[in-house]
Amino acid sequence: MNPRLEQLHPYPFQKLRELLAGVTPNPALAPINLSIGEPKHATPQFIKDALVAGLDGLAHYPITQGSEALRAAIATWAERRYGVKLDPATEILPVNGSREALFAFAQATVDSTRHGRRTVVSPNPFYQIYEGAALLAGARPFFLNTLPENGFCMDWSRVPEDLWESIGLVYVCSPGNPTGKVMSLEAWRTLFELSDRHGFVIAADECYSEIHFREDDPPLGALTAAQRLGRGFRNLVVFNSLSKRSNVPGLRSGMVAGDASVMKQFLLYRTYHGSAMSPAVQAASVAAWNDEAHVVENRRQYAEKFAAIMPVLQDVLAFDAPDAAFYLWAKVPGGDDAAFVRGLYEKQHVTVLPGSYLARDAAGTNPGKGFVRIALVDSLGACVEAAGRIAAFVDEGA
Repeated sequence: MNPRLEQLHPYPFQKLRELLAGVTPNPALAPINLSIGEPKHATPQFIKDALVAGLDGLAHYPITQGSEALRAAIATWAERRYGVKLDPATEILPVNGSREALFAFAQATVDSTRHGRRTVVSPNPFYQIYEGAALLAGARPFFLNTLPENGFCMDWSRVPEDLWESIGLVYVCSPGNPTGKVMSLEAWRTLFELSDRHGFVIAADECYSEIHFREDDPPLGALTAAQRLGRGFRNLVVFNSLSKRSNVPGLRSGMVAGDASVMKQFLLYRTYHGSAMSPAVQAASVAAWNDEAHVVENRRQYAEKFAAIMPVLQDVLAFDAPDAAFYLWAKVPGGDDAAFVRGLYEKQHVTVLPGSYLARDAAGTNPGKGFVRIALVDSLGACVEAAGRIAAFVDEGA
């Protein structure tokens, strides 16, 4: 077996299962699980209908590049959402969800040779795929802590100067998981300048970009930032997904877009990787990318939940309202996030995720320690009920 597999850490939800093993939750209370970022809103019927209507496509092998119709739909959405014109033939690829593409991208971009660019930078806390992708590509992860004192943003001054020339890939996540923070135009300017100076590729994970709270002011995306700054898409690749936007996590459908020269090589990799999207899924994806009404309604439901639960929790947990996404990143009393999660599950039958499970020790600290991630993915009623139970748990002396 590949010895690099031994470097992989247990996945956060495996650790959570181990933490809760042997705990008997309060039998008088129905379970509420807010630990995993799996959308629970209903999948729009028109997407299901398009999937069924596309079943005849199962009689054909799909091509890795995807259909012209799907790439055109993604290009149209990107122009509508980000105000950029993408070439569907050279700057867009459909992918089987952003997760598999974020992983595969490191395998295609990292130069793990002795004198290659063997360092991959990611935020900390972070989506665990970034680390696994780096390790299995033969790279060394470098974790850049996102801390309250710098607004949970990546502080590039903390990267040692002598490390830059070894960096081949930088993962960024905006809106962030788990903090919900959005990168500013000035933050993008700094990152683009560093990429231009040192030559690394930027992988911008934007899978939460469509969960936000102001219809007239959506989160700034990397493609828009690049256009506003007049630099083009050089060494920039953006990842997005229909899972959160359209409530279809089981569809496994997303998109990658950006620098045509990087995309050309990524397509070559994917051709050998065998990652072509099912024709039926492509048909459903075209329908989803082409419609915005269901996305507006989806946002309304999340905004309603945040408006209802934040007043309940503001006196018992310390948190900032997120800029976007559906997570509440909250500091818990006492500072022991794992103990808090275990106690909450036992006393109130509510499951949230310890923040330390989403981070690594770096620069002398685990930046997730003392925090929990609360995913507001269940119904409004369930989220309000969970907030009330969390408040009661803290009031009882958690």
